[in-house]
Amino acid sequence: MIDLPRTVDFDGERVILVDQRKLPQELSFVECYDIECVASAIRDMVVRGAPAIGATAAFGLALHSKRIGAEGRDGLLKELRRAADILRSTRPTAYNMFWAIDRVMRAAESSKDAEEMRRRVEEEARSIAEEDVRANIAIGEHGKRLIKEGYRVMTICNAGSLATVWFGTATAPLYTAKMQGIDFEVYVLETRPVLQGARITSFELKRAGIPVKLIVDGAAGYVISEIGIDLIITGADRILSDGTVFNKIGTYTLSVLAKEHGVPFYVAAPTSTFDPLSRREDVRIEMREADEVAVINGKRIAPDGIAILNPAFDRTPPENITGIITERGIIGKPFEEKIKLIGIRGASP
Repeated sequence: MIDLPRTVDFDGERVILVDQRKLPQELSFVECYDIECVASAIRDMVVRGAPAIGATAAFGLALHSKRIGAEGRDGLLKELRRAADILRSTRPTAYNMFWAIDRVMRAAESSKDAEEMRRRVEEEARSIAEEDVRANIAIGEHGKRLIKEGYRVMTICNAGSLATVWFGTATAPLYTAKMQGIDFEVYVLETRPVLQGARITSFELKRAGIPVKLIVDGAAGYVISEIGIDLIITGADRILSDGTVFNKIGTYTLSVLAKEHGVPFYVAAPTSTFDPLSRREDVRIEMREADEVAVINGKRIAPDGIAILNPAFDRTPPENITGIITERGIIGKPFEEKIKLIGIRGASP
């Protein structure tokens, strides 16, 4: 049913990425042959979605280990640390990238020589990608029971196959329920300013044969109160140990509407998205360039010289969240107590 290619892959010589800037008009790819290209692809949102960014960073380090001329262990490790710093500087909020970089770097640092380092770095990167696919499929299995016949489901942004290596997080229960013959429809927020919902989620769901209705972000309240929504599922870019969720801007607003109208509000994410070490005040919300708001398809829609604030993410408090769907099951309240039971290891910011 899901006929999309993998969002990110590595053939030993290049990192291959679906170019999400060109969707839905064109399904094309960017091929990266060096770490600078991989970093730019993350920064410029060729690839987006926390799990996909994490796998891309891991493959970027594997690529760098193969292409760099350093022969000795210490020289190669120094180069990998430099590459890791380049990647860490690209996008500050999503957690999976830091988690993935730390995993790869631990593999590098425990290697005895350069040859072993290159092998272990690539093996770790491939493991991260494969684990993501398995986690997403498991999220689908756990989350499918939330979706009943005739449900109206709402989501924001894109936490689909194209935000992961394959199959998605928020979309995984939708795809699994569809494959099991459950009929439902999905209301997708367009998700300004980059329109990931309109361009990407709608593209995915239509391609999968799931009935989808696209709405502007400001229509969420109308749809929830006047038409009725049975379930909201979003993705996450970072989840703290108390259940606080950082996700695409607009997620907090949607959670407030859900709470006001008694709609179950679930977050779907693999455990690689959980940050057990940071506090709310430690997390830096990424501020992106003004043209994402002021320009659409090359045409300026706002007056020249106007001040623009463009936060990429917002923070949803745990009291607004019904549950968190992970590959290990659905976590309910109290979140802090139950998240501790998972025993997640933190990454370096």
